[in-house]
Amino acid sequence: MGPQHPSTHGVLKVILELEGERIVKSTPVMGFLHRGVEKLAEGGTYHQFIPHTDRLDYVCAMYNNFAYCRAVEKLMDITVPERAEYLRTLVAEVQRIIGHLFWLGTQALDIGAMTVFFYTFRDREILLDWFDELCGARLTTSWYRIGGVERDFTPSLTEKVQKFLDYFPPKIDEYVVFLEKNRIWLARTRGVAVISAEDALSFGLSGPTLRGSGVDYDLRKYEPYSAYPKCEFSVPVGKNGDTYDRYWIRIEEMRESIKIIQQCLQQMEPGPIMAEVPSVTLPPKDRVFTNLESMIQQFKLFSQGFDAPAGEIYCGTEAHKGELGFYIVSTGGGRPYRLKIRAPSFIHMGAFDYMAKGYMIADAVTIFGTYDIVMGECDR
Repeated sequence: MGPQHPSTHGVLKVILELEGERIVKSTPVMGFLHRGVEKLAEGGTYHQFIPHTDRLDYVCAMYNNFAYCRAVEKLMDITVPERAEYLRTLVAEVQRIIGHLFWLGTQALDIGAMTVFFYTFRDREILLDWFDELCGARLTTSWYRIGGVERDFTPSLTEKVQKFLDYFPPKIDEYVVFLEKNRIWLARTRGVAVISAEDALSFGLSGPTLRGSGVDYDLRKYEPYSAYPKCEFSVPVGKNGDTYDRYWIRIEEMRESIKIIQQCLQQMEPGPIMAEVPSVTLPPKDRVFTNLESMIQQFKLFSQGFDAPAGEIYCGTEAHKGELGFYIVSTGGGRPYRLKIRAPSFIHMGAFDYMAKGYMIADAVTIFGTYDIVMGECDR
């Protein structure tokens, strides 16, 4: 199966051993999209690596930026300004909604419930247009910065976000109506790709895949960061560990994301959006064009980098797929000695054989989609 199969949404080959139409064994063959991203990190400065993170999970680049910047800030012991933390949290939750809309539409399309695809992508386009207005790009954004964010929300963008908070909840109900009354969707998700809580933990699963098995674990709650400690929200948890429960969790997470975005807008106060650490953080772009010292500062930070302390750190961030972590080894100097990415897509692929065993070959598409795997993140 593959690597050209449309349901894989990327280049993945799976060697299937069958008895009739039942799967006996499945062996994923990965690496078709390997670009040596972790090795590239060793050859550039910490700032230069941010655009490379966009190309990991290219469907939801903001999370990659966020997770990487948090890891470097932990290494450098940088405190991000409060307004920047609220902006980061708000945009991360917008990205979560985008990711879940993309998953819901494509999963429904692959299973045979085509209608939902058009509705989810209609609403996804609204949010991608926000990103275009915010940073000039829809997918490969590079908006997060070490120490803050690249630019602030404009009044018009803030107004659009506020309007969307009223517009979107009924749309979620609309998706649910389409799917809950679709016998094909229900038959191909309920009781399919079941995994117990114990096995999910053994495989290292995270995000909706882990919570669908009844494990109440979300880094935003249990290792809170950014503005999440100041926001009230619930963590949806399933009980059956099947594809349907993972779908339900993503639906409920979109509802919770709306609550978090609303609280960020209400609590956010005016203030700086970048930490003032001239030896590490980039100067504002308007100063670069008008101030010689700022121009020299930016040039040095990009060309030579900053002196990071020797040491090792790991920083995990709750992305829409699961725990996205960056492990950095520094020996001092302006470049990392080693950078390791804990990509949820790669971890989840390890459970594919276990979850597919015994199911029909037609279910392989559903089982692959239940993880929300993107091969750019998986192969790196």
